Amino acid sequence: MKKAFYILLFLCACSSFAQEIALLKYSGGGDWYANPSSLTNLIAYCNNNINTAILAKPATVEPSSPNLFSFPFIHMTGHGNVVFSPTDVQNLKSYLNSGGFLHIDDNYGLNQYVRKEIKKLFPNQELVEIPVSHAIFQKPFSFPNGLPKIHEHDGKRPQAFGIFSNNRLVLLFTYESDLGDGWEDPAVNNDPPEVREKALKMGANIINYIFNN
Repeated sequence: MKKAFYILLFLCACSSFAQEIALLKYSGGGDWYANPSSLTNLIAYCNNNINTAILAKPATVEPSSPNLFSFPFIHMTGHGNVVFSPTDVQNLKSYLNSGGFLHIDDNYGLNQYVRKEIKKLFPNQELVEIPVSHAIFQKPFSFPNGLPKIHEHDGKRPQAFGIFSNNRLVLLFTYESDLGDGWEDPAVNNDPPEVREKALKMGANIINYIFNN
């Protein structure tokens, strides 16, 4: 009965005209609040370019909160440690299995910590690299080579990993790309306009996939 209530809450939230997205406030000591202007800028870009109607200011939500089910898209970032409690795991799994979507953006330093927490969520599944043929790289903007490289740190190629449930991408882990930094205000990282545009377009593709699949 409780799970059914959450699914109903989620579907009602997704069916409303103005949608809201959220930043995940996790435990463990990592800086979940990194890139404070990134989601606000991504929302503005999507509303102006791909006809979304997302509330201008993103919410903040904890993984154990029932409010999680109010958001079709949850974004997670940072550089440090992450710990999901058993309650967090149960709630996040229910959220993802009932239509939710979690985007984890490695802001260089998150990878080694978050992978073990993803394993708690999906103990019987492995992260798989998403092929360039996937819809998330196709529309509304074309990325024929897959995930763009926004910031160079150690020369590794950018990779998009995912977890699928019933053939639906429910968790996206963007690695060695730094999309969130590219969404930040221009003065924060002084990215060339074309680099920042690539980051925002890839973010718009993610949002488009969530709202149309």
